[in-house]
Amino acid sequence: MRIEVLGCGTSTGVPFIHCDCRVCKSRNPKNKRLRASIWIQVDGLSLLVDTSADLRQQALRSKIHHIDAILFTHPHADHVGGLDEIRSYNFIQKERIPAYAHAWTIEQLRSRFPYIFNDMVIEGGGVSQVDLHEFKFNEGAFKIKNVSVLPIELKHGSQSVAGFRIGNFAYLTDCHEISDHSLSQLHGLDVLILDCLRLSKHGTHMNFDTAMEYSAKIQAKKTIFTHMSHDFDYQSFSRKLPKRHALAYDGMIISI
Repeated sequence: MRIEVLGCGTSTGVPFIHCDCRVCKSRNPKNKRLRASIWIQVDGLSLLVDTSADLRQQALRSKIHHIDAILFTHPHADHVGGLDEIRSYNFIQKERIPAYAHAWTIEQLRSRFPYIFNDMVIEGGGVSQVDLHEFKFNEGAFKIKNVSVLPIELKHGSQSVAGFRIGNFAYLTDCHEISDHSLSQLHGLDVLILDCLRLSKHGTHMNFDTAMEYSAKIQAKKTIFTHMSHDFDYQSFSRKLPKRHALAYDGMIISI
């Protein structure tokens, strides 16, 4: 399995517009963070997790050649705002692309993108051709061809959102709480990518201290923090991290 971090930034991205802080003004490319998304290649499949607001830029940079399926964590704008870019893959692949999401995300996608999902007649350019498939957290793993995907229920404010486990890898972005049941589904991980928004507390995301607490509970061989704000300078903060922990960066490649 090969995982590429397409974006590891918070909803504003880093640099934040008009911010003069040291991280936002940094020339280190590892401090330039597009909106959060990953690309997974496993058993011959190309899986995109979320269609971030920066998808076009990410796809061009990472040379994403094909998309077999999309996994949606939740419907916030930074995670679904690039859905229109999928039409380029429809043009190239000459096929519809399946997308997997839970009920809240499906309802929101249908509401926000009616021209894609509600059979509207559109003049001019084409629209993304995406088929939505609902998963439920209490029904265990679902299959995309020969790949088993386990949705992990997470709390993001008042809403449940999805993390995903494939083999010994898990991706848990945009959450502030993980239930004991969900923790029980995360034993034996080689790599965990985990939400870590900022240093101070936040109502819907993990801050650094909370992320470290959950990392200690999950005990993955390697934990990588994502969805980060400009609180984190890659070089200086990386030096402070305990062993088996790292900050993500855009373009980071993980092989399992």
